[in-house]
Amino acid sequence: MDEKSYLNMDLMRFTTAGSVDDGKSTLIGRLLYDSKTLFQDQLKNLERLSKQRGEDLNLALLTDGLRAEREQGITIDVAYRYFATPVRKFIIADTPGHIQYTRNMVTGASTANLALILVDARNGVTEQTHRHIFIASLLQIPHFVLCINKMDLVAYKQEVYDTIKNQIEDFISKLMVHDITFIPISALHGDNVVHASTNMQWYQGPTLIYHLEHVHIGSDENLVDCRFPVQYVIRPRSDKFHDYRGYAGKIASGIFKPGDSIIVLPSGFSTTIKSIEDAHGEIAEAFPPMSIVMQLTDDLDISRGDMLVRPHNAPFISQNLECMICWMNTKPLTPGTRYVVRHTTREIKGIVKEIQYKIDINTLHRIPEVDYLRLNEIGRIMVRTAQPLFFDSYQNNRATGSMILIDEKTNETVGAGMIREPSTKIPEKKKAED
Repeated sequence: MDEKSYLNMDLMRFTTAGSVDDGKSTLIGRLLYDSKTLFQDQLKNLERLSKQRGEDLNLALLTDGLRAEREQGITIDVAYRYFATPVRKFIIADTPGHIQYTRNMVTGASTANLALILVDARNGVTEQTHRHIFIASLLQIPHFVLCINKMDLVAYKQEVYDTIKNQIEDFISKLMVHDITFIPISALHGDNVVHASTNMQWYQGPTLIYHLEHVHIGSDENLVDCRFPVQYVIRPRSDKFHDYRGYAGKIASGIFKPGDSIIVLPSGFSTTIKSIEDAHGEIAEAFPPMSIVMQLTDDLDISRGDMLVRPHNAPFISQNLECMICWMNTKPLTPGTRYVVRHTTREIKGIVKEIQYKIDINTLHRIPEVDYLRLNEIGRIMVRTAQPLFFDSYQNNRATGSMILIDEKTNETVGAGMIREPSTKIPEKKKAED
């Protein structure tokens, strides 16, 4: 494969989730091992570690990188791994299965195209299975793969697979999940991971790697609502570039082209795009998740945290945010507490005004009139910010509908929020002044 073809390949991000000891790390190790994407030194190190533990080749050690994980036999951090096949490039987030580390699962899943959720065929559907499916649906991950693992330990019986599949379908019917695939596998022996299983000829679907390579992710990005949060203003101190003013950042959504009319938020001034550049020079268009530098025809007062949008397609603006929040701190969330709100490239202060309800993960029922949210609990809250934010609902735009809460004293990320119901539209645009 030449370098140009490699660079132009699709990149898929997917996250793994499941209960403790469901085999997530082993599955990722099997994917890397059977797809022949391991370097020779990685394989030798894996063989050495497995031998030290008195085991045959232990593929889970490829991702269980922390010493504490190896001693406990569980994954407690988000382990990111990269690999590629001739069809597609992948970034894997191997997330924790234990309930204590649900917040890490949220971190790994926040940017994923696909959620790969494992279920132990011996144990069936558990509370953690419900929790991970619900969090993945809450995060609007477009594609789901449910892997029924350890089929070798239930004699590869189809009735075990069908029972689990029916239970999950009944639960998932209550959620907004549009694309779901079920695959029976044995990560330990490689059945239906990279190679089709000879032990489950009753299953006629794709192997896991084939599905990962061919699932369509081109329409996952929002290409309709143009949003460009400004991250940095570039003003070179050079006589050669004394007139240069570029606005750097990552395209959140939509497609931008030179000549397009845009509005700057929050000022409301209008102008047009003069040019767009990436690391290799000027380009004809920019789309998510590209990082680019944009030049405008008018010299406007624009700084970090401002947002460039298209006319007649403006986001919402409000100081009151209704959010679904996953609480990620040992100190409970209580109304009246002040936090730093980070949204796209902006950081402003805010206060939690109320907790409207929390979610029972097993039944999906709302529990009203709660006084606090504890670690790993999910609920709906109202946040009041010191200044208005411009945003979209998370359902329509994951990039501009997400935010995090940060503890002012410790600088810890304590909550991950999905904005649910924006209110007031932004004011009419103003014309750029000379």
